[in-house]
Amino acid sequence: MIRPLAIAMGDSAGIGPEITAKAWKARELHSLPTFFAVGDPRAVEKAWSGPVARIDDPSEAARVFPDALPILSLGDMGEVMPGTPDLDSARAALQSLEVAVGLVRSGAADALVTGPVSKAQLYHIGFPHPGQTEFVAERCGVADENTVMMLAGPTLRVVPITVHVALAEVPHLISQELIVAKARVTARGLLRNFGIEKPRLAFAGLNPHAGEGGAIGREEIDILTPAIAQLREEGIDATGPFSADTMFHARARAGYDAALCLYHDQALIPIKTLHFDDGVNTTLGLPIVRTSPDHGTAFGIAGRDEANPGAMIAAIRMAAMQAERRAALAAAGAP
Repeated sequence: MIRPLAIAMGDSAGIGPEITAKAWKARELHSLPTFFAVGDPRAVEKAWSGPVARIDDPSEAARVFPDALPILSLGDMGEVMPGTPDLDSARAALQSLEVAVGLVRSGAADALVTGPVSKAQLYHIGFPHPGQTEFVAERCGVADENTVMMLAGPTLRVVPITVHVALAEVPHLISQELIVAKARVTARGLLRNFGIEKPRLAFAGLNPHAGEGGAIGREEIDILTPAIAQLREEGIDATGPFSADTMFHARARAGYDAALCLYHDQALIPIKTLHFDDGVNTTLGLPIVRTSPDHGTAFGIAGRDEANPGAMIAAIRMAAMQAERRAALAAAGAP
């Protein structure tokens, strides 16, 4: 039995509060574990008319969960206006995230699920990180190069080796060392968090047709191929580099457990095409379990009862699965 999961609801002006509440409503249908939200209860009440229970401690979540959505209230954090993000909603998102991370790190909760935030609004209040992934990693004392952002759905897992950077910068950022480091974290994460004993990693090339033997780019020859060879020498089942346009049809996906891609859209376009409503963002390499719905704040529909909770439900289920897997490994004395 795992302890409750903590959900940082994200920007209070977005759909995070609504999809959190709808996930609770669907708790029995999807066999969801006990979870509690962290944030301003008014953000939920603006978007949903169901039962809410304010709690003072995560230990109270299990008692109230059958009858109401437990919310660890952080108090009045400014006016809540669905669909209208401002500095108050950004501060609410950051405070919710900070508290939720602390609760999971302290052992009061067994996994962290983060709701969608507006990076633009966070930057306005001085948020120094590219995104929530980097923030959580820093709070856990883990360097960026030792974490991996994986996007996962029922039929595909992808890892972008570079993330929120301009496309023009990607060729200058990738290196054999970076690729090897990210692949090691991915392989270990697939074992620890997903129970895949011998993970198969497939690498996408940077250039069209994986460089066409150097005719349209040498990154595959000079960087990727040596990195893959090093990984294979270390006992990791790594293959490629492959032309990215051939990697994501059904037969190709059956040949690997995760696809490692060189830049953001190379990874996110296929996962969002296949699993837009049930894709999950999970961070590998952390001492805690962290997942997130793989979508944004959707300010345009916030407060209209139109948000699909599928990705939040999937994120909660994946967080619980990973927490159970880690608990079993710990019980067996595994590192």
